[in-house]
Amino acid sequence: MGEENKNRGIIPSMIKNKEKRAEVHANLKNQKKLEKRKRAKARDAAEKQALELGEELPPRKIPRTIENTREVDETLCKPDDEELFAGNDADEFSSIIKREILPKVLITTCRFNSTIGPTFISELLSVIPNAHYYKRGTNDLKKIIEYANAKDFTSLMVVHTSRRKLDGLLIIGLPEGPTAHFKISNVVLRKDIKNHGNPTSHQPELVLTNFTTRLGLRIGRLIQALFPQDPNFRGRRVVTFHNQRDFIFFRHHRYIFESKENKKEADSKKKSKDTKGEKVPQQKVIARLQECGPRFTMKLISLQHGTFDSKGGEYEWVHKPEMDTSRRRFFL
Repeated sequence: MGEENKNRGIIPSMIKNKEKRAEVHANLKNQKKLEKRKRAKARDAAEKQALELGEELPPRKIPRTIENTREVDETLCKPDDEELFAGNDADEFSSIIKREILPKVLITTCRFNSTIGPTFISELLSVIPNAHYYKRGTNDLKKIIEYANAKDFTSLMVVHTSRRKLDGLLIIGLPEGPTAHFKISNVVLRKDIKNHGNPTSHQPELVLTNFTTRLGLRIGRLIQALFPQDPNFRGRRVVTFHNQRDFIFFRHHRYIFESKENKKEADSKKKSKDTKGEKVPQQKVIARLQECGPRFTMKLISLQHGTFDSKGGEYEWVHKPEMDTSRRRFFL
């Protein structure tokens, strides 16, 4: 007990001896664990007592996270912002989102691409309806944009590879932009996903979550314009772009409905095999997700006015290293 009281006022980093430091750290960790368990028991007891007496349950504390303690951002979208909705009705993507035009996407690679580029694109073609592959060769990107405009494509995607790894993605809205440049990481192809499913040709449901700022809304609408706005629910396909701490996580699933027998009824069925007129056990329907792939993470590097122009392009937003000074500052 005397040693424990001494250790309470000591910070492990102050102790030079490695074994002693590890021992003190383990004791502090165990002590915190016991205190947390005690608080949880007291909270459960208070809730049980309130239910028995018919009183209101005591309010639960909201845990502090990086998301709910983010820095205040003036560009956060509000549901009653009429100016924002008026701007959305007149932007580059409104005709697609209002279903006036059917989206048509052209996908190509960088000039000196590795074999993973076309493999990744073949999987993107199965995700995005009405998408077409264009072999890049030595063609300049401006010529490809001219070709895409002439063929009435609404978006152009350029997959960039470096050292046999996918590292970048350009999404260009046609005919007048904008151009978003993303860094790509954590790519997992369909063949590498365990128990993966094979997608059908049905138009998928699109889920965009947590795009809360004006910049985030613009990026969300750029992504939304890649997909038709009339999903075929019979296909049970879901494409998700989830934004968390300015990282956009892409997932492609199909949901499955399975029927399973209740364990009790299955056991009673085994026992009453010999008896006549046995009852048919009720089957329980369970819904689950099956991942179809691919899987990757996107990080916005820049958003440029108009189509891609590396020399004289005007940028709406560019990520800079000095923007990363705070862990609680988010831009999407």
